[in-house]
Amino acid sequence: MAKSQPRYACQECGAVYPKWAGRCEACGAWNSLAEEFPRAGPPKSLGGSGKGGHALDFVGLTGESQGSRRHLTGIAEFDRVCGGGLVPGSAILVGGDPGIGKSTLLLQAAAAVAAGGAAAAYITGEEAIDQIRLRAQRLGVAGTPVRLAVATSVRDIAASLDIANPPQLAVIDSIQTIYLDTLDSAPGTVSQVRGAAQELIGLAKRRGFVLVLVGHVTKEGMIAGPRVLEHMVDTVLYFEGERGHQFRILRAVKNRFGATDEIGVFEMSDRGLVEVPNPSAMFLAERSEADEAGNGVAGAAVFAGIEGTRPVLVEIQALVAPSMLGTPRRAVVGWDATRLAMIVAVLDARCGLSVGANDIYLNVAGGLRIGEPAADLAVAAALVSAMVENPVPAETVVFGEIGLSGRVRPVSHSDARLKEAAKLGFGEAWVPARQGARRGRTGDGIATVPIAHLSELVDRLAPADRRRQMRRIAAAP
Repeated sequence: MAKSQPRYACQECGAVYPKWAGRCEACGAWNSLAEEFPRAGPPKSLGGSGKGGHALDFVGLTGESQGSRRHLTGIAEFDRVCGGGLVPGSAILVGGDPGIGKSTLLLQAAAAVAAGGAAAAYITGEEAIDQIRLRAQRLGVAGTPVRLAVATSVRDIAASLDIANPPQLAVIDSIQTIYLDTLDSAPGTVSQVRGAAQELIGLAKRRGFVLVLVGHVTKEGMIAGPRVLEHMVDTVLYFEGERGHQFRILRAVKNRFGATDEIGVFEMSDRGLVEVPNPSAMFLAERSEADEAGNGVAGAAVFAGIEGTRPVLVEIQALVAPSMLGTPRRAVVGWDATRLAMIVAVLDARCGLSVGANDIYLNVAGGLRIGEPAADLAVAAALVSAMVENPVPAETVVFGEIGLSGRVRPVSHSDARLKEAAKLGFGEAWVPARQGARRGRTGDGIATVPIAHLSELVDRLAPADRRRQMRRIAAAP
């Protein structure tokens, strides 16, 4: 048998080349090509007229089917993000920055499953047994019957899980440390990650247990390894948050058994991760008594957002300061910097403000990352409030999408947003005109103020004489 020729695969995108090069032509990454030996190809009989295979039994779309039952871990926020619990035979990929709490959360989930009477296995390739036991003692779960093992070989892991009664939950920490001995490449390479994941996912679906894979992330925040890994699993979860902040956000970016963009909120404590059942109250807990009394702070606006199926209220903070540089500075935390540039341009071109000539700092309080366009109006309110030093009323929430013409467009789930705001004691909402056709109180007792154009928002926060004064200051040499 002829010896297989080596090939070079990009560790960033998975592109394959016959010889080494310093730069990947597919993704542009430098020094990312690593030598790998491909697996043996399929037999030639597979390419014939059905030789070597079996005919498929096709069925119709209607018929009796067994619904996907779920295992509850007992951690409500984790079960919520997974779509209501763990589905047997499913594969879940969890990614996040180093030290964010991935291993802590999954050890707590495995302990909760084991405490409920189901078998759970935690297999690590990065830490020693003593390290896991110390973490379990710190979390207060050392007494749970979790099966713990250290392994890096797929062959050994498969032999332990391919049994008549496998554990209902198996955690692999992490997939970058697992290797297939049939591949002549180092652990963590594209071929090893793809091959090891394929073997473990196939075993999980055949035996019917839940497989959780922990994945490393790159410096850009994406899960390391080939992109095909995210297509192979059923659910992809990202763990977000700052190390210096107590809040952690578990976000579902893909879920075949539930809603995408669903979030679970946790708080890091000395006893591990504690779930936060009411994130809106936690994100707004730092608002002072003066704000709640009506004496708000300039540059802050409360946004009523939707994360998955959950309404979340969060404070958006803005600071507008005169720029001492030729190019004004933009610093954005928790939102899209490109969308901020669009909002600033619309304020300058459609509303006659000179916001773009200043340094702008924007922050979403609490460490939450917002991606929906419904935050446009709240960001604009925070910017105008900071520039004219006139606070947005403390009992007011804001949401709406802004177009390039300055028109405020309607957004989805407005009833859920207003209901959450009323539950937290807010009395007024600035909403798109089509969703607040007339000023009045809704069934939840919150007054809606329709805003059709961004200039109407500016008129409410910046009087005409104040805007003229600002234009004179901006035009002065």
